[in-house]
Amino acid sequence: AAMSRKGVKLLVESLTRSSKHFNKSEVECLVSLFDTLVTKASSDFAGAGFNRVVFRDTLHSAFGMTDDVVLDRVFSIFDRDNDGCITVVEWVEGLGVLLRGTLDEKMKYCFQVYDLNGDGYISREEMFQMLKNSLLIQSADEEPDEGVKDLVEIALKKMDHDHDGKLSFTDFEKAVRDENLLLEAFGPCLPDLK
Repeated sequence: AAMSRKGVKLLVESLTRSSKHFNKSEVECLVSLFDTLVTKASSDFAGAGFNRVVFRDTLHSAFGMTDDVVLDRVFSIFDRDNDGCITVVEWVEGLGVLLRGTLDEKMKYCFQVYDLNGDGYISREEMFQMLKNSLLIQSADEEPDEGVKDLVEIALKKMDHDHDGKLSFTDFEKAVRDENLLLEAFGPCLPDLK
């Protein structure tokens, strides 16, 4: 169910107005890519959008993102209405933050990715999960989980400003503002600079 030329033009104009990060020709490209992905998906959503599988494949091939846990969280963040389908608006707005977001937008996004259960905190368990997936274990002598537990404790020591044993968004934000490299402290969830 391809959109009429006029429909596409109106959609592009609307998205260009609402997007803080892309100009008109960039929005046109993103809408065109979206249509290609929807066609490729040929899913139950019939023209409305595409599903998790297509989304994950796209992020993997475009940005080299490979961690399944991260990809699932990113999908959940893009899929604002939680219907299992990425619409064109969710696509353009999500990519706006992913590719061109301000530090504030990226902090909020990364925090949401790491807050695996969505309770508003990054717990020790969530840090452990994320770090366990993003580390390459080298040595056969050391128990891999021990190294990860040590990293969790180091992260808490550095980032848990109110000392409650978990990171609130306020803790995370303060730590990242003090040291920008901590934005992706618990694993890569943004595209690399390429």
